[in-house]
Amino acid sequence: MPDIQVTRLCKYFGEKQVLKDLSFEIQEGEKVGLIGANGAGKTTLFKILTSRCDYDTGEVFLAKDKTVAALDQIPDYPADYTAEDVMRSAFSAFDRMKDELRALEKSMAQNASKSDVKRYGELLSRFEGLGGYDTDFELDRVANGLSVSNELRRRPFSLLSGGEKTRVNLARVMLMRADILLLDEPTNHLDLHSCEFLGEYLGSYKKTIVAISHDRYFLDQVASRILELEGGQILSFGGNYSVYAVEKERAREEAMKLFEAHEQEKKRLEDAAAKLHSWGTQSVKMHKHAFSIEKRIERMKAYERPPTNRSLNLKFGESEYFTEDVLKVKGLTKQYNSRVILSNLSFTVKNGDRIALIGENGAGKTTLLRLLLSQERPDSGIVRLDAGLKPGYLPQNVTFTNPSRNLIDTLIYEKNMAVQTARNRLGAFGFSGEEQLKPVSSLSGGEKSRLKLLMLMCDKINMLFLDEPTNHLDIPSREWIEDAVSAFSGTILFVSHDRYFLSRFAKRIFALENGLFTDFSGGYEDYEKNAALSECIFKEPKALPKQDTATKAHTAEREKRSIRLQVKKLESEIDKMETRLSEIDSEMEKNALDHVALGELFDEKNRLQSELCLFMDEWQRLSEKL
Repeated sequence: MPDIQVTRLCKYFGEKQVLKDLSFEIQEGEKVGLIGANGAGKTTLFKILTSRCDYDTGEVFLAKDKTVAALDQIPDYPADYTAEDVMRSAFSAFDRMKDELRALEKSMAQNASKSDVKRYGELLSRFEGLGGYDTDFELDRVANGLSVSNELRRRPFSLLSGGEKTRVNLARVMLMRADILLLDEPTNHLDLHSCEFLGEYLGSYKKTIVAISHDRYFLDQVASRILELEGGQILSFGGNYSVYAVEKERAREEAMKLFEAHEQEKKRLEDAAAKLHSWGTQSVKMHKHAFSIEKRIERMKAYERPPTNRSLNLKFGESEYFTEDVLKVKGLTKQYNSRVILSNLSFTVKNGDRIALIGENGAGKTTLLRLLLSQERPDSGIVRLDAGLKPGYLPQNVTFTNPSRNLIDTLIYEKNMAVQTARNRLGAFGFSGEEQLKPVSSLSGGEKSRLKLLMLMCDKINMLFLDEPTNHLDIPSREWIEDAVSAFSGTILFVSHDRYFLSRFAKRIFALENGLFTDFSGGYEDYEKNAALSECIFKEPKALPKQDTATKAHTAEREKRSIRLQVKKLESEIDKMETRLSEIDSEMEKNALDHVALGELFDEKNRLQSELCLFMDEWQRLSEKL
C-alpha cells in the first residue's frame, strides 16, 4: 500500500484551473523532489495533502496508520515558549511514555501486579527501542547542524525572526521522526553548513519524504525521484535532479522529433489533397480521393509543439576597464552596539576575480557588501574603490523608488527608456503580456530580483555585487541569472547559499566563520575539501553537553558509532588516494617524454602523498581510540 496516493485531482481558483487530473503514488520510504515554476501549484498541492485546502474533484489518500509532519505549517505555541520548548515538543510521545512509566513505578512499589510488570517491561522496551534515552543528544545534534545556537534556543519563540522560526520549526519536524515528511523549501534560511547537514540527514532518513525545492544540489543529495508540476499536470522522472535534467531534455527532443514528423506528414497530405483537387476538374475520382485524404488529416492525432526552454536574451552593458587592483580594504572593523561583526579585515580584489563570500547567517556577509558599496560607514579602516570602477548591486531584499508603478513605467522613469524598448526588454526577461502592466508592489520576491537584474543590465558596469541572487527563484529563473552572470566578463563578488551557483562561479573564497576571515584561492569544492581535511586532522571533537546518568551508556555507544563512521570514511579516502597514486605511476610511464605533463603528475603525486600521510595518522589515532 503506498504512503501517498493521488487520483485525478483537480483544483480551481475561480475560473483558473491550477491542478488538472493529477495522479501519482509515493511508496513507503521513497524520497521525492517536487519541482515546477513559481505559480505551478506546488504549494496548493502541499496544502491539499495536509488537509488545509480543499479540492474540486479526485481522491487524496495518506496512509492512516502513518504519522505526518509538514514544514510549511508552524503551530501556535504558548506565549512563554522558548525555541528550546518548541523543538522539545517533537518528543511529546516520549513525554507521555515517561509519565506512564513513572506511574507504573509508583504502582509497582506499592503492589506489583503481573499486568503492571508486563506493561512496564513492554513500555520500557519500546521507549528504549525508539530512542527515548537519546532525545537530548538528538536535539543537540540537530540544533547544532541547523545553526540554532544555545543563545537562540533560550529566546522566546514569538520574538524570533521569520527565518529563525523556520529553522527552529525545521528542527522540530526532523526530531519528530515522522513516517511521512512534507517539506516546503527546507533549505531556505539555512547557511551552507546547515544545508549540507540537512542533505546528509535526510539522505539517510529511512522514511517517506516529499520536498518542494529549487535547490538543485539538495535535490541531488536527497531525491530518488522527481515529480514536476507543469501546466497543471504532473510528470514523473526516476533519479535525482541531475538525472531528471538529462531525461527531461531527452524527452523534449523526442517530442520535438515526433511533432516535426507529424507536421511534415500533415503538410505532405495537404499538398497531395490540394493537387488532387486541382486535377479534379477532369476527374471526379480525384476529388473523392482528395476528400478521403482530408478526412485522414482530420483523424490524425494532434501533437502540440513542445515548449522550448526560454533563454535569456540580454547581456550586461559592460564598461571597458583594465586596472589590475579594483578594490582595496585595510583594517576594516564594524560593530553594532557591543557586538563586533567584522574585525580588522584586509584584502585586495583583482580585476576579473570571481569571489564567493560565505559564512553562517549573521556572520556579516551583507554588512561587508554594504560597507564596500559605501551604504554603511565602518567604525575604522579603509575601503578604496578604483576611480574607474562602475559597480552594480543586486541586494537580497529588492526595493524600487515607486512600487505603485507598473513594470513598463518603472523602466521608462528609472532608465529613461522608450515604451517599445521597455516592452521588448521585459519580454526578453520573461515578463510578457499582462504581466508587464502589474504594479511592482505585486511582484513576488523572485520577480523583483529578476526586474532589478534587468535594470542592472541597462547600465554600463564592470563589477557585480550580488547578495543571494538566486533566493526566491524557481529553477528556470536561476538558470537565466546564471547565464547572464556567465556572460559577464567583469569582476564579481557574491553572497550565495546556492551550491550550484557557488560551484559554477567561485574562483576565490572569502569565508567569515567564527569571527575569522579566510581568503582562499580556489573553487568552492577545493575550499570544502581543504576545510574538511583541516577539521578531520587538527580540530578536537566538540565537548558533548552534560548528560544524566541514564543516557551516558547510550552516549558512549553513539561516540563509538561516530568514530567507526569516521574510520570508515578515512579508509574509503585512503583507498581512493592509493588508487590514484597507482594511476599516476602508470601515467608517468606513458608521459616519460612529455616534461610538462610529467611535472604536473609529479606535483599531484607529492600533494597526494602528503595528504595520505595525514589521513593515515588520523586513521591510526581513531583506531587506537576504538
